[in-house]
Amino acid sequence: MSAATPDLQHRYIEPLDVLFLRGNKLFGDPGSHGESLVPPWPSAAAGALRSQVLAHDGVDLRAFAQGDVDHPSLGRPTAPGSFALTAFTLARQAAGGSVHTLHALPADLVVTKNKAALSIQSLRPKPPSHGLQSSGSLVQVPVLPEAVRRKAETGLWLTQAGWQSYLSGQLPNPTTDLVDTRELWTIDSRVGIGMDAGTRSVEEGKLFTAQAVAFKPGIGFVASVRGAPLPAQGTLRLGGDGRAASSQRVAHQTPQADLHAIAAQGRCRVVLTTPGLFTQGWLPNGFAQQSDGHHWLVLHGVRARLVCATVPRAETISGWDLARWQPKAALRAAPTGSVYWLDQLQATPEALGKLAESGFWSDACEDTQRRAEGFNRFALAAYDCA
Repeated sequence: MSAATPDLQHRYIEPLDVLFLRGNKLFGDPGSHGESLVPPWPSAAAGALRSQVLAHDGVDLRAFAQGDVDHPSLGRPTAPGSFALTAFTLARQAAGGSVHTLHALPADLVVTKNKAALSIQSLRPKPPSHGLQSSGSLVQVPVLPEAVRRKAETGLWLTQAGWQSYLSGQLPNPTTDLVDTRELWTIDSRVGIGMDAGTRSVEEGKLFTAQAVAFKPGIGFVASVRGAPLPAQGTLRLGGDGRAASSQRVAHQTPQADLHAIAAQGRCRVVLTTPGLFTQGWLPNGFAQQSDGHHWLVLHGVRARLVCATVPRAETISGWDLARWQPKAALRAAPTGSVYWLDQLQATPEALGKLAESGFWSDACEDTQRRAEGFNRFALAAYDCA
């Protein structure tokens, strides 16, 4: 078996083939179309890395799937161990081997174009104007202060430097800190043919298409794991059809905000870095509406009031359970990039660090399997973007 459990580890995962990164929509019927989701849910990386650990440690995969074997850090399918995926992002590898992460735009950043030039603006929490009514339950609403209305640009990613600026309370540089999707991957549509499971022969008229994702050279993912020793390098089966990807250990410094400054200021933003599977829908675990009518966070030694939020339309998270050989339950999730503004913050820098390390999971944990898969993770950021 592997040695003692190490601290946080980072792995650069680079596709060796096209990937089928399927979402939650069924396909396979005649004329259907299977779309790919980039980046995939963190559960895809968690499953690939856990399978690699089991193979590396010589564990009988069938016995593990049936719950007959315990693994020191992975536990059992019904009772996960200490393994936890804490981050999963797109990344770009430089010529010297260093890896730089790429991040989805937070929901409070808006990129617009004036002629050929891009600009970045930030939503700001404001009290509703007098007489304005809405169904929102928070005391402030996110407002975009602009003189001229423009359509927001899409298909853009923040560089690691831009993400660090954002967390520190600065607007990213629109010239140097944005990357277009077209520089990262292309879509390659593939035609599939329906097969009869009994005879293993082609069924007439059952053609469907599926999107394959072809990553550009040097583009992959960074996965961060705590609570389990991982092989330093190796090959993974990633996404639909188990396409090949390489995994190698990398030294990576995760961008983060100044927690001492946040604790001193008594306010901050919380930005989801993976989808949020919350028991209260859009509202993260640990928040509750109290007698004063406000929603308060009380979790892992941190107390704060929620004053504003910008949460895009909910998405549905599902997946395939290899151990049980059946679909996972479909759950509504707050999307990656959702932003929550907190004030009246009462916490030490150490407590803030513990909260960020734990994610939006209580000590009892609402779902140990989804926690291990990397959901409900977030980053702390300064309250405003200057």
